[in-house]
Amino acid sequence: MAVRMLKARHSVQILGRNGEKTRGLVEFLGAGAQGGGEGAVIEGGILFLAVPFEEAKKSVSFYGDALAGRVIVDISNPVDLATFDHLLVPAGTSAAEEIALHASPEAFMVKAFNTCFAKPLESGSVAGIPLDVFIAGDSEQAKVKVSAVVAASGLRPIDVGPLRRARDLEAMMLLVMGLQVSPEHDNFNWDTSLNLLP
Repeated sequence: MAVRMLKARHSVQILGRNGEKTRGLVEFLGAGAQGGGEGAVIEGGILFLAVPFEEAKKSVSFYGDALAGRVIVDISNPVDLATFDHLLVPAGTSAAEEIALHASPEAFMVKAFNTCFAKPLESGSVAGIPLDVFIAGDSEQAKVKVSAVVAASGLRPIDVGPLRRARDLEAMMLLVMGLQVSPEHDNFNWDTSLNLLP
């Protein structure tokens, strides 16, 4: 995520609980990146929750009103990693919608990047094709901001509609991740990416 944001010429603030890991990541990223611990003042207008679903709920609760007016991007896939056969959220909702319930009501929740895995995201493409980033949210202004950052980073933003579409994006990844871990599908791995071809 941070590599793409730096490519888009945005500065990046990495906040983490593990100071050593945070420092290592900031040093790896180089110019434009800075770090801080949990509780540090958030400086950016767009916050990417690059943590698992349950931790994301804790993070937005922890920061509370400090998130008011900011765009929060949930990238999580609430998949049961023990079995890869079901989601950890009740039917009729999504991780993004659940996280939004714990966030400041003045924050703008967006679902994006959950279909992009780490290695392809860092490179920005697979087989020479830029990654698609599917974006769901109820605030058009927030989606425009996220779309602009996505496009500036060399990826293709695709607005898929309101935040409830996060349910579809997460369910889609349940299927994909199940294929990735299945020994019956050698061609699927953690470098697999989803793209819509013209």
